[in-house]
Amino acid sequence: MKGVRDTGARRGRPRAFDRTAALTAATRLFWERGYEATSIGDLTEAMGIRPGSLYAAFGDKKSLFREAVHHYGRSPVGAFMALALEEEPTAHGAFDRILREAAVIYPDPSHPAGCLIISAATNVTPQDAETEAFLRSLRNENLATFAARLRSAQQTGELPPTADPGSLAAYFAAVIQGMSQRARDGATAAELTETAELALHAWPAPRR
Repeated sequence: MKGVRDTGARRGRPRAFDRTAALTAATRLFWERGYEATSIGDLTEAMGIRPGSLYAAFGDKKSLFREAVHHYGRSPVGAFMALALEEEPTAHGAFDRILREAAVIYPDPSHPAGCLIISAATNVTPQDAETEAFLRSLRNENLATFAARLRSAQQTGELPPTADPGSLAAYFAAVIQGMSQRARDGATAAELTETAELALHAWPAPRR
């Protein structure tokens, strides 16, 4: 992966580089390889900077990863779920959009497959358990956001009283996580769209 090289004087001055471009390169590498399999050497090569510049600008690997995750979350491929929940007037419309967009975004060959937050910290060593917990916390926050939107939908009559917003949120979260893994295993957008359509059949029918 080609990074953005350090520039500046050889002695006596800190080397300058495009911090955003370097962070984007690090984000892509973590997304592609996962946290555990990405070394500082891999990162400095991808980012086009020296180890000293990495530590000075981002701190250690753990701090860089956290910043990379937040950078990913602000990007179009990382923010699509939050945008759907914010922009769609109905909960059904929001989850329909989330699932269908995930089906297209996760296998898109222009970037690593799947979702960084879902897949980047699997099989970590005990000393990196904090990083695993960090991503788990983000996923649980997403689950809580799903459940809150569905409870609101129930209060407005979009979901019937017999529906269980918590269980429905957990179901959609599980489907989305599975779609991310299937994309990493080579599933196409067409296949994942079929999965999305099947999942939407779980939406509780309105009262008659």
